[in-house]
Amino acid sequence: MTTPNRVSTRLTRIGAASVLTAAVVAVPPLLPHTAQRAEAATQAAKALGVAASKKGSPYQWGAAGPSRFDCSGLTLYSFKRAGKTLPRTAAAQYGSTKHISAGSRRVGDLVFFHSGSASSSVYHVGIYAGDGRIWHAPKTGARVRLEKIWTGGVWYGRVG
Repeated sequence: MTTPNRVSTRLTRIGAASVLTAAVVAVPPLLPHTAQRAEAATQAAKALGVAASKKGSPYQWGAAGPSRFDCSGLTLYSFKRAGKTLPRTAAAQYGSTKHISAGSRRVGDLVFFHSGSASSSVYHVGIYAGDGRIWHAPKTGARVRLEKIWTGGVWYGRVG
């Protein structure tokens, strides 16, 4: 025989499950950009992983992988492997991203080094790895590496 407390507990569980099911079905249409943001964050994390996997690859001006890179070639290659298309140069990549503040930066965002206030002053790019560090292809004679951001003269961009 089922006691009233057991019946009440079962109804409560059924009600909670129904509410959760309804929320799962109803909420995504109410928040259409949530899935897109989650996918973009996943792609950024994948791009970061691709860049990290290229640790030690030699720098070569104009190279975009798979074994040699310049700075924008590394970001282009990494995001392409993650399913996103970027332009070829650092300045063009800056122009194609959503510009964000340092306080809004997340792992996988692009970090742009610049020498002035115009987007054409962007001269270097890397992928933000967290804790003030980037994965990047630094310069001739160097190799892809993880390094601390060495200047305050940076802008951040999020690949859409």
